[in-house]
Amino acid sequence: MSLPVFVVGEAEFAAAEGGASLDVLGTEAQHAASVRRIRAGEAVDVVDGRGGRARGTVRSAARDRVTVDVTTWSREAPAQPALILVQALAKGGRDEQALETATELGIERALPWQAERSVSVWSGPKIPKAVARWQAIALAAAKQARRSWVPTVEQPRSTKELCAWIREQAEGGALVALLHEEASAALTELPVPADCPAVALVVGPEGGIGEKETAALVDAGAKLVRLGPHVLRTSSAGPAGLAVLATRLNLWGARAQ
Repeated sequence: MSLPVFVVGEAEFAAAEGGASLDVLGTEAQHAASVRRIRAGEAVDVVDGRGGRARGTVRSAARDRVTVDVTTWSREAPAQPALILVQALAKGGRDEQALETATELGIERALPWQAERSVSVWSGPKIPKAVARWQAIALAAAKQARRSWVPTVEQPRSTKELCAWIREQAEGGALVALLHEEASAALTELPVPADCPAVALVVGPEGGIGEKETAALVDAGAKLVRLGPHVLRTSSAGPAGLAVLATRLNLWGARAQ
């Protein structure tokens, strides 16, 4: 049975790395002691969200501090190529569902996309709160999946900004795949160069992606692909596509974190 995972900050992890013990503080300690009811003597993993993992046994557990006697310290490399989800904002929390499952599947980054047909709109003071909510969802999903890497949620992008981002990715050798039901090429057959640093999957909103918007994204460098014979909801299209990519790229051939 896999061990429960708790997260500490990079600085706290680095300061303790290589030592005999590690303290989990604040809300994470409260969650461990009060919600998960972790007690002395239990084995746990503590990660820093950037690949660092400490495995050990709980010495003491209180609401404000959980002390772990560490038996092993390790550093886990990120997946290569990295998987990125570009998720259009959607109503009914379907974008958040996609983010949660995509995190469990192994994405490294998530980009919220304010597509032209997105019903949900992030603007003004709502933006930092929405980004923080997505980051919290990614953190919880990463812990559920026992990952040592927590995906980074970036600032939302308009279609114009996303086009600029796609051009930057292409210049750096990354591959951007745009899911579209009318595409002739299949995601399962999309060529991925051996030295590709990252593969990004762009998923539209429930209303689909308009012709002009699609043309702009393709002109920026995105590869138009279809996922399969069926039209999936925006909450499931991204995770389904990421599962295809993870299998094709052999990211699940070894134990991934």
